[in-house]
Amino acid sequence: MKPELEPSPPLLPSRWSRLWLAGIGGLAVALFAGTGRADIYKQVGADGVISFTSTPSHGSKLVAAERRAPVFMPSDDSPERFSRYDEYIRQAATLYQIPEELVRAVIRVESDFDPRAVSPANARGLMQLVPETAERMMVSDSFDPRQNIFGGVRYLRVLANLFNGDIELTIAAYNAGENAVMRFGGIPPYQETQEYVVKVLGNYRQYRKQAAL
Repeated sequence: MKPELEPSPPLLPSRWSRLWLAGIGGLAVALFAGTGRADIYKQVGADGVISFTSTPSHGSKLVAAERRAPVFMPSDDSPERFSRYDEYIRQAATLYQIPEELVRAVIRVESDFDPRAVSPANARGLMQLVPETAERMMVSDSFDPRQNIFGGVRYLRVLANLFNGDIELTIAAYNAGENAVMRFGGIPPYQETQEYVVKVLGNYRQYRKQAAL
């Protein structure tokens, strides 16, 4: 059954095959080491098959990339950090009707629960909000754990509404941006985003198992 983000939180992720964009033949996305983006070129073969590559060729079209660089290594490695923000997570998850386990999964992948984490793309705090997104979500201080969590969960709610509750597209859009998901009509063919979706869903399932116990 298709997983959805609805007012009632229970959901189980599935459709793993979509992570590899079934229906798009010959996908090959090479990422440039040490950079925050990779140019992606679209090419339509003589047989009509669409493929993507990082190498330009005659007739290929640049479709660009909207990738976020990974966060710097967190400075807070204390075990207590994993439960330090429980109350804020519960409050935000309840207010915006996003599963608490999904919020935790996003925070774990984004910052590993370090409120001071900053990425090379200037994404900040627990849920790694870039300044533009923070402003949209009415966050004045991204390093304030409560503001950051509420802003990040508010953004998840916006994305869930935009993509009709599709959890995979919601997660992908959180990483690559909603415009990239809409442009590609699904999870963008970026290795970082595809791996991000897998990691968040994996953590989400793990947190659900722990909650069930």
